[in-house]
Amino acid sequence: MINLNYEVVIIGGGPAGLTAGLYASRARLNSLLIEKGLVGGQIVNAELVDNYPGFPEGINGFELGQLMHQQVTKYGLNIIMAEVTGIEVGEEQKEVKTTEGHFVAQAVIIASGSERRKLDVPVEEKFTGKGVSYCATCDAAFFREVPVAPVGGGDAAITEALHLAKFVPKVIVIHRRDQLRASRILQEKAFSEIKI
Repeated sequence: MINLNYEVVIIGGGPAGLTAGLYASRARLNSLLIEKGLVGGQIVNAELVDNYPGFPEGINGFELGQLMHQQVTKYGLNIIMAEVTGIEVGEEQKEVKTTEGHFVAQAVIIASGSERRKLDVPVEEKFTGKGVSYCATCDAAFFREVPVAPVGGGDAAITEALHLAKFVPKVIVIHRRDQLRASRILQEKAFSEIKI
């Protein structure tokens, strides 16, 4: 079983975790980032990220994640793919337990991100991958011939609806409120898209 000492252990490899890793590695702290999925986090699923500074024309989410990964490793950040199973906090040190071993650190930064919200309806799990999807960028092409219905009124749902409109004949946004919560720019784009 691995048992290594670090000054900083960062849990989560999305933009927040990678930013923490960038600062720690540039400060020449012996640092480890632990990610259980894809380095870059959920941003890697975005077709276009146009609200991130430095990219006036926007950038593909996967490409942005790769650039972040490249930058942090340039400064020596150690990255492992593992799932954190527990943390024990002592007076002098913290022990981070993972599926790849245990790591001891002086400081732990938790940047674990978020997961897609599910509807929790009885057949949702049964039909995941068979009509129920959580990533328009990943799955829109599978639904070219049928109307689709993203659920939600925030930025994520409206961004997905806009992407879906490039592929499908009709997009019906299902939202529980009488107004969308998405940013104004996304609302303007959605209301001007005839397929939505």
